[in-house]
Amino acid sequence: MSGHSKFANIKHKKEKNDAAKGKTFTMIGREIAIAVKEGGPDPANNSKLRDVIAKAKANNMPNDTIDRGIKKAAGDSSNVNYEVVTYEGYGPGGTAIIVDALTDNKNRTAANVRNCFSKGQGSIGTQGCVSYMFDKKGQIIIDKEECDMEADDLMMSALDAGAEDFSEEEDSFEITTDPADFAAVRDALEQQGIAMTQAEVTMIPQNYVTVEGEADLANLQKILDMLEEDDDVQTVYHNWDE
Repeated sequence: MSGHSKFANIKHKKEKNDAAKGKTFTMIGREIAIAVKEGGPDPANNSKLRDVIAKAKANNMPNDTIDRGIKKAAGDSSNVNYEVVTYEGYGPGGTAIIVDALTDNKNRTAANVRNCFSKGQGSIGTQGCVSYMFDKKGQIIIDKEECDMEADDLMMSALDAGAEDFSEEEDSFEITTDPADFAAVRDALEQQGIAMTQAEVTMIPQNYVTVEGEADLANLQKILDMLEEDDDVQTVYHNWDE
């Protein structure tokens, strides 16, 4: 992702989603429940739960809300029936889209996601049809305004902890890691008191696609907006150069 900052888009999304913060917290709560069910309620012994907690903090979820979610999930883990499902497809202008969802009804979610694509003149593809165009990476984004550390010192801290790449953009620092090293790098930065705007394992496009034409742009935005509004959809990745 070096040289292609998405920080402005991230800030825009956070501002846009302030009104929908309740939905965001609900989505993260589901992820907490699944992580607790799979690995137990102790973050020290559950790396997946640590990752979800980091994501929760990056989304400004209060600590007491996180703790309540963990305790609730530990108390009724046998009732957690959400499944992780992934859909891949094509949007207008040759864009590639990956949709991660958490659902208690796969038929409902599949129909809803398919409808989002068709309404925007896109199409659902088979598993793996576009994911090869993305790299799965740990990604940490730090707002320059919230970081007192010099760029060189931050870079050395990240690389010493196991990061693969460090880049300085106009308004942010971006750190990428192998997914297996993400937790260690994030923990090392957290122990130094470094505030992170985003900290999660994500799918980073190998190349970005420019979409031209008002109709294609409108249809692509329709797909993304509809997916964002779907309660089952957790994350949407795409290679559109916004």
